[in-house]
Amino acid sequence: MHESSSVGELAERLRQELDRYSPGEKLPSSRALVERFRVSPVTVSRALARLAAEGLVVTRPGAGAFRSVPRTPAAPTGDTSWQEVALSADGAADLVPRSVDASGVLVSLAAPAPGVIEFNGGYLHPSLQPERAMAAALARAGRRPGAWGRPPMEGLPELREWFARAIGGPVTAAGVLVTAGGQSALTTALRALAPPGAPVLVESPTYPGMLAIARAAGLRPVPVPVDADGVRPSLLADAFRATGARVFVCQPLFQNPTGAVLAPERPEVLRIARQAGAFVVEDDFVRRLVHEDAGPLPRPLAADDPDGVVVHVSSLTKATSPSFRVSALAAHGPVLERLRAIQIVDTFFVPRPLQEATLELVGSSAWPRHLRAVSTALRTRRDAMTAALRLQLPGLSLPHIPSGGYHLWLRLPEGASESALTAAALRAGVAVTPGRPYFSAEPPAGHLRLSFAAVAGTGEITEGVRRLRTAWSQVVG
Repeated sequence: MHESSSVGELAERLRQELDRYSPGEKLPSSRALVERFRVSPVTVSRALARLAAEGLVVTRPGAGAFRSVPRTPAAPTGDTSWQEVALSADGAADLVPRSVDASGVLVSLAAPAPGVIEFNGGYLHPSLQPERAMAAALARAGRRPGAWGRPPMEGLPELREWFARAIGGPVTAAGVLVTAGGQSALTTALRALAPPGAPVLVESPTYPGMLAIARAAGLRPVPVPVDADGVRPSLLADAFRATGARVFVCQPLFQNPTGAVLAPERPEVLRIARQAGAFVVEDDFVRRLVHEDAGPLPRPLAADDPDGVVVHVSSLTKATSPSFRVSALAAHGPVLERLRAIQIVDTFFVPRPLQEATLELVGSSAWPRHLRAVSTALRTRRDAMTAALRLQLPGLSLPHIPSGGYHLWLRLPEGASESALTAAALRAGVAVTPGRPYFSAEPPAGHLRLSFAAVAGTGEITEGVRRLRTAWSQVVG
């Protein structure tokens, strides 16, 4: 059971009991609540904080929690219907509608209801996160001289150097910008490289968050199919010729959602882009989530790019915590100045305490130990999910078992409805991700993406697959 589930259950119990207390009356102490409900002090604190955020209780340091005094009724809401006209009046001038659809992103961000197994998560379960190491790093960082001052706009020099060494090849610290997470870095890159209305080539299927970024910027995603060896070069060349695109976004390593790795015999991707006069945005998002049984990893595309074709994105978030939003943009040539300018205008800089904490974390002995532990755990979880699927749901096709990342990509039989299966799975108590949001055009078949990193362990994986089988039986028979 997730800690968040326990918090939600306790908050609901306390919410139901509030009528026993008069407005302003003190609630039982935290110690009494811990003993009564047999939960941790942290769970009690978070449950009370949730009720305080709802305006139901008031917490006073040193005094306790009190039922809040009813507020006066809120003023009636005004008429906001005029905004529909204002937001759409200039739409006719847009070559591509700049609609913002966050649904594909929210699938992996929203917390599941209590009791629901999270096969749709996009981050490590708290038990896999280096919480102690991050807390210690943040504490040490806060004591560094100047830690709360303004950092260099491009990022701390030592952190930029660390990212440059990790990427390798011609990348130097001078070509690295520290950014606030991979999503922010991708947003900066697409805004810098393509004007509104322009086509941008994307893998098919691909990460829904990147499609949302492109469409919100008024860009037109054009799909290029991916197979077990990554993007297909001949189709990439055809797409460049047909569209005149100047940007191709890809994930060469453990691609989301297929888990594919760009094959060594496909180095012509950079050559094709260079001949088209185009940039390649390389989203190297899970290099640090390699599984224990993986062989040597291929170098980033940026490490073999002397001509500045690649704009490289590298993030630490997936290997740490959803709130550890530190990443890097790497490039060289005139494009670097444009990337830098856009980032400064949008966000100024990444907070210095977080950058200092990153240096403390990656420089500590706990960092390589954490990566080794995650590598072992992910392999164990992947094998558990794969075995359970083959046993319980042989009708679902699993064409590729990745040696890195945190998810499996399943193909449904012809005629099976992924929307019906997703809904039935949620009713059965397991949240899964439908495949449709991963395609920028019509998908060739129905798919599901299942994450094995966001759950508590192999027992929860086995139970989640059992629940998915129940849903499958209801939908397919």
